Amino acid sequence: MALEWLPRDHEKKDHFLWGDEHFGSMDEPPCVVYEKKPIVDPKGNTVEGLYSVWLWLNNPRQYNSYTTEMVKGVIAGMTNAGADNSVVAVVFTGAGDRAWCTGGNTKEYAEYYSGRPTEYALYMDLFNGMVDSILDCKKPVICRVNGMRIAGGQEIGAACDLAVASDTAIFGQAGPRHGSAPVGGSSDFLPWYLGIEDAMWSCISCEMWSAYKMFRKSYLSKVVPVLKDEDGNWIRNPQVITADYVQDGAIVYGEFKTGDEFKEARNFVYNTPADFELLDKELDKMLWTFTNLFPNCLQMSIDSIRAKKKFFWDQGKLYYRHWLAANMSSEAFLGFHAFNTKKITGKDTIDFIKYRQLINEARLVDDEFMAEVLAEPQEQ
Repeated sequence: MALEWLPRDHEKKDHFLWGDEHFGSMDEPPCVVYEKKPIVDPKGNTVEGLYSVWLWLNNPRQYNSYTTEMVKGVIAGMTNAGADNSVVAVVFTGAGDRAWCTGGNTKEYAEYYSGRPTEYALYMDLFNGMVDSILDCKKPVICRVNGMRIAGGQEIGAACDLAVASDTAIFGQAGPRHGSAPVGGSSDFLPWYLGIEDAMWSCISCEMWSAYKMFRKSYLSKVVPVLKDEDGNWIRNPQVITADYVQDGAIVYGEFKTGDEFKEARNFVYNTPADFELLDKELDKMLWTFTNLFPNCLQMSIDSIRAKKKFFWDQGKLYYRHWLAANMSSEAFLGFHAFNTKKITGKDTIDFIKYRQLINEARLVDDEFMAEVLAEPQEQ
C-alpha cells in the first residue's frame, strides 16, 4: 500500500545559521568574500543547480592576514556552505597573487591585543572556532594556495582537506621569531603531513619552504606553474631547483637557489603577473570528481580522516588559548610590536641576543627592558 495518507511537511526548511552580515565584496577589503560558482564538467559546460563555494580572504595589501572580523567571516562561510545542499565543495583561497594568508593581522595584534591578554583570549575563542569550522565543514574543503601560506595561514591551511598550490607559493611558520608559537594547528597537523623531524624543524626554525619541497614531502596534492615567458609558454618557478638529484648527500629538489641566480629569479617572479589558469583547471577536475560521488559517502570518508587531525587539535586548543593570551603581555608584546614598526626601525625582530642576556640577569621586564631589545627608530 502506498503511504500518501501519511501527514508530511514538504516546505523546505532554512538551516542557515548566518546571513550575509560577515561577508563583504572584493572592492571593500579587509573582509571575507562568499562566492558561489557553478560546477563545470570536463567539456567546460556548467552544471545546473550545483556549485562550489569560493571563500576569499580579501586583504591583499596586508598579505591576506585575517582581522577579527575576517575570522568571523570564515566561520560563517564554512558553516553556511556546509548547510547548502547545492554546494559540492568549498574552495578556500586568497585575493591577489602574492599571498594565500600570512596569519593573524599583526597590526591589530600589536596595536590592540598586545598587553590585553583577556581580550586576546576572546579572540582565540574565535580563532579556535575558525579552525573548528574548517574541520567540521560538511563539505570537502580545498585550499587554493595562490601565494604565501605562512604562520597562522599555514595553520588554517593545514586544517583543510586538500591543497592545490601555485609553484611560487611558499610555506612556513613565524611564531618563535615574532613572539608566538605554532599552536594554532601546525604543531598538531604537521606531524601527520611531514613526519616528526620535518614538522619539528618547520615549526621552530621559521624557514620558508617552496611548494615543490612541500610536494616532495607529500604536503600538497598538486603544484602547477603560474608564470609565462615572453612567448607565452608556461615556466616553472625559476627561484627553485626542480631537478631531482642529490648534492652533498642531500636531496636538492625543491630547495631555493642561492646568490645572484636567486636574486635574478626573484626579480623575474616579482615583475611577472601570475596566471592561475592551470591552477583553476586542477580545481575543476577535483570538483568534478567530488560531484560524481555519493555526497554522504564522500563526507563520511572525509570526516573519518579528519578525525585523526581533530583528535590532537581538540586535546590542546583550550589550553593553547590560555598560554597565547598570557603571552600577549610578554614575548608576543615585543614580537608583534617589532614586526609592526619595521618601517620605522628598519628591523622586524627584537635583539634576541640582548633579550637572552637580560633574562639571564633576572632583569625586571619593564619599559626600560623593552626599549633595550626593540630597535630604535631610524633617522628620517
